Amino acid sequence: MAKATKDETGELGFEEAIRQLTEIVSGIESGRASLQDSLGEYERGMTLIKRCKEILTAAEKRIEKISASAQNESKDAGDKPAEDENDESGELF
Repeated sequence: MAKATKDETGELGFEEAIRQLTEIVSGIESGRASLQDSLGEYERGMTLIKRCKEILTAAEKRIEKISASAQNESKDAGDKPAEDENDESGELF
Protein backbone atom coordinates (compact mmCIF):
# COMPACT_ATOMS: atom_id res chain seq x y z
CA MET A 1 0.00 0.00 0.00
CA ALA A 2 1.37 3.40 -0.98
CA LYS A 3 1.28 5.68 2.01
CA ALA A 4 0.13 9.24 1.52
CA THR A 5 1.90 12.05 3.31
CA LYS A 6 -0.03 14.88 4.94
CA ASP A 7 0.43 17.00 1.81
CA GLU A 8 -0.79 14.19 -0.45
CA THR A 9 -3.79 13.52 1.80
CA GLY A 10 -5.14 16.97 0.95
CA GLU A 11 -5.37 15.87 -2.68
CA LEU A 12 -7.29 12.65 -2.00
CA GLY A 13 -10.91 12.21 -2.98
CA PHE A 14 -13.43 10.95 -0.45
CA GLU A 15 -13.58 7.38 -1.73
CA GLU A 16 -9.79 6.97 -1.81
CA ALA A 17 -9.44 8.45 1.68
CA ILE A 18 -12.06 6.01 2.99
CA ARG A 19 -10.31 3.11 1.23
CA GLN A 20 -6.98 4.01 2.83
CA LEU A 21 -8.62 4.52 6.20
CA THR A 22 -10.22 1.07 5.96
CA GLU A 23 -6.82 -0.46 5.19
CA ILE A 24 -5.28 1.30 8.19
CA VAL A 25 -8.01 0.06 10.54
CA SER A 26 -7.65 -3.50 9.23
CA GLY A 27 -3.88 -3.34 9.68
CA ILE A 28 -4.08 -2.04 13.24
CA GLU A 29 -6.78 -4.54 14.20
CA SER A 30 -4.69 -7.44 12.85
CA GLY A 31 -2.06 -6.75 15.51
CA ARG A 32 0.78 -7.61 13.15
CA ALA A 33 2.38 -4.17 13.25
CA SER A 34 4.61 -2.92 16.04
CA LEU A 35 3.31 -0.37 18.48
CA GLN A 36 5.39 2.35 16.82
CA ASP A 37 4.06 1.47 13.36
CA SER A 38 0.50 1.31 14.70
CA LEU A 39 0.86 4.78 16.21
CA GLY A 40 2.12 6.14 12.90
CA GLU A 41 -0.79 4.53 11.06
CA TYR A 42 -3.20 5.89 13.68
CA GLU A 43 -1.85 9.39 13.12
CA ARG A 44 -2.21 8.99 9.37
CA GLY A 45 -5.75 7.69 9.88
CA MET A 46 -6.65 10.79 11.85
CA THR A 47 -5.35 12.92 8.98
CA LEU A 48 -7.53 10.95 6.57
CA ILE A 49 -10.56 11.41 8.83
CA LYS A 50 -9.93 15.16 8.84
CA ARG A 51 -9.78 15.11 5.02
CA CYS A 52 -13.07 13.19 4.83
CA LYS A 53 -14.73 15.71 7.16
CA GLU A 54 -13.49 18.58 4.98
CA ILE A 55 -14.93 16.93 1.88
CA LEU A 56 -18.26 16.22 3.58
CA THR A 57 -18.51 19.78 4.92
CA ALA A 58 -17.88 21.17 1.44
CA ALA A 59 -20.53 18.85 0.00
CA GLU A 60 -23.02 19.89 2.68
CA LYS A 61 -22.44 23.57 1.93
CA ARG A 62 -22.89 22.89 -1.78
CA ILE A 63 -26.18 21.07 -1.13
CA GLU A 64 -27.41 23.93 1.07
CA LYS A 65 -26.54 26.41 -1.68
CA ILE A 66 -28.38 24.35 -4.31
CA SER A 67 -31.40 23.97 -2.03
CA ALA A 68 -31.50 27.69 -1.28
CA SER A 69 -31.28 28.46 -4.98
CA ALA A 70 -34.13 26.06 -5.74
CA GLN A 71 -36.27 27.62 -3.00
CA ASN A 72 -35.62 31.08 -4.37
CA GLU A 73 -36.59 29.94 -7.87
CA SER A 74 -39.75 28.40 -6.45
CA LYS A 75 -40.64 31.66 -4.68
CA ASP A 76 -39.99 33.60 -7.88
CA ALA A 77 -42.42 31.28 -9.69
CA GLY A 78 -45.08 32.09 -7.12
CA ASP A 79 -45.15 28.62 -5.60
CA LYS A 80 -48.25 27.92 -7.65
CA PRO A 81 -48.56 24.22 -8.52
CA ALA A 82 -49.10 23.40 -12.15
CA GLU A 83 -52.60 22.12 -12.95
CA ASP A 84 -53.37 19.56 -15.60
CA GLU A 85 -55.38 21.38 -18.26
CA ASN A 86 -57.10 18.14 -19.32
CA ASP A 87 -58.31 17.30 -15.81
CA GLU A 88 -61.73 18.88 -15.31
CA SER A 89 -62.02 17.81 -11.67
CA GLY A 90 -59.39 20.30 -10.55
CA GLU A 91 -57.44 17.55 -8.78
CA LEU A 92 -53.74 17.12 -9.40
CA PHE A 93 -53.83 13.29 -9.40
